[in-house]
Amino acid sequence: MLKAARNGDQRKEKPQRDPEGRMSLVEHLRELRNRLAIGVLAIFVVTVVAMFFAKDIMALLTDPLPNCLEEEPGSGRCADLVQQGLTSPFTTYVKVSLFTGLVLASPVWLYQLWAFIAPGLHQNEKRYSAAVVAFGAPLFLTGVYVAHWLLPRAIPVLLQFTPDNAGNLVTVSDLLDITVRLAIAFGFAFELPLVLVMLNLGGVVSGRRMLGWWRGMVMGIAIFAAIVTPTDPMSMLALAVPVTALYFVATGIALLNDRRRGRAAGPELSDDEASDLDLTPEPIDAPGRVTPPRSPGDGGPRRGGGFDDVT
Repeated sequence: MLKAARNGDQRKEKPQRDPEGRMSLVEHLRELRNRLAIGVLAIFVVTVVAMFFAKDIMALLTDPLPNCLEEEPGSGRCADLVQQGLTSPFTTYVKVSLFTGLVLASPVWLYQLWAFIAPGLHQNEKRYSAAVVAFGAPLFLTGVYVAHWLLPRAIPVLLQFTPDNAGNLVTVSDLLDITVRLAIAFGFAFELPLVLVMLNLGGVVSGRRMLGWWRGMVMGIAIFAAIVTPTDPMSMLALAVPVTALYFVATGIALLNDRRRGRAAGPELSDDEASDLDLTPEPIDAPGRVTPPRSPGDGGPRRGGGFDDVT
């Protein structure tokens, strides 16, 4: 019975992790499932709490829309906020709460994303990547704040296209969709430097290569900003300029990291370059006398011809 109890305790022991972070495919899938479960649970908890403050959050999100009670009706510079449908108020509450949960729980799910990638990094790379991930949540929240700052300036520009003597009716659902889309787009766009630095820490891409991408990256960021933002140029510049600046900051960090890594590893040679060899001959020591082996009568092994086994 004691032996069976010991076997049971051994079965309960968790398998030790590989010090180099190597895992099988099943272990990778199990790790991904656990990380996703923690991230979704954090978003769900914050969403439930946010439902108690949904009205206040909704007032904050709809504040950028100029109300016709404050502006001159028929001027085309204001809009009336309405809701359509019997279930629209409840659906709006759920959308606002879920959006709040996604934003406020960003530190948790960003950390889970890093924790899933970190086992594949070396110990020194984990230390630097942990410092980089500490900026992930502030970058995401900064992008959300920039989107909220931009909306009061972009919406009046869009409303100026209204024909004369015509009014605007904007549903709460449409306004929230634009707000959420911009906030998520800005938040993930501000994560670009974090992703690039993590790829550099993992040895996937070098800083020199990132610097060589600058023309394509600037053009790609501008196209992305033109797609996700409203039609006015100010909104496009408000997204493209800071993201481009963050891209060059990430490139600078990657170049510094490559230089540090090169100093630690020593000088590197190209494929067709031979390393320096010291071909100076060294003096050879004078040969020493070999002690004759003992005779079989002395208890030693038998030798032949006065030589040992090696000779």
